[in-house]
Amino acid sequence: MDKLTSAQNPRIKQLVRLKDRKERDETTLFLIEGYREIKRAADGNVHFHSLYICPEFFLGENEDALINQIDCDLFELPKHLFEKISYRDRPDGLVAIAHQMQLGLKDLKVNKTSLFVVAESIEKPGNLGTILRSADAVGAEGVIVCDRCTDIYNPNVVRASVGTLFTIPVIEAKGPDAYTWLKNHNVQVVAATPSALLEYTEADLSGPLAIVVGTEQLGLTDLWMKAADIQVKIPMKGVADSLNVATATTLLLYEALRQRKHRLL
Repeated sequence: MDKLTSAQNPRIKQLVRLKDRKERDETTLFLIEGYREIKRAADGNVHFHSLYICPEFFLGENEDALINQIDCDLFELPKHLFEKISYRDRPDGLVAIAHQMQLGLKDLKVNKTSLFVVAESIEKPGNLGTILRSADAVGAEGVIVCDRCTDIYNPNVVRASVGTLFTIPVIEAKGPDAYTWLKNHNVQVVAATPSALLEYTEADLSGPLAIVVGTEQLGLTDLWMKAADIQVKIPMKGVADSLNVATATTLLLYEALRQRKHRLL
């Protein structure tokens, strides 16, 4: 293990640059910070490039086992340098650089109860991370990010997903390609929109299904509105006419899970 002490070290400069999307796109590398996130990445067979540690920030006694689990270059940093590369208010002493997962639509599996999320043009990293977390929670087969506004490798997506970015397939695809793939695999497309007449609890969400959600400001594009087999809404009894997109996605996913469990009873 080498020790780095200077902010001018090329490795430290790379860590800082990887906070920017341009650097991530050009290098196909990204940052993972935090014990839980790095552990889930390691368990998910993510290919690590390098690992940076600061034992003074460690929170528990499991860090050494995780460090030994990861096969990559290892570097120790003093507190002031680790604070420079960290994007958290309370670092826990672990930051990794990893290679981006090169997954495509062909890597998704479909069965008679497959459940997918199609997230179109989601703008906020926190929302996308929460959608990933909810999709993992219900055992979804994958999340398809279409016409991305937010990079799935944004550090705040990784953080908001609590590492579930590494537990289910997350695919980036163009909208038409995703739609064609879903249709070719007989996956029903359900569009979530406040303009729908059918409430989500009244729709049959028990078969192979893709729940399609868009941004609060613009909603879904015509592609998905016209392509949808069913349009559903979440009833709104107050002044607001829509929910946060991550909250709405979670409600729809759990309704689909409830219907699947009911069918099996």
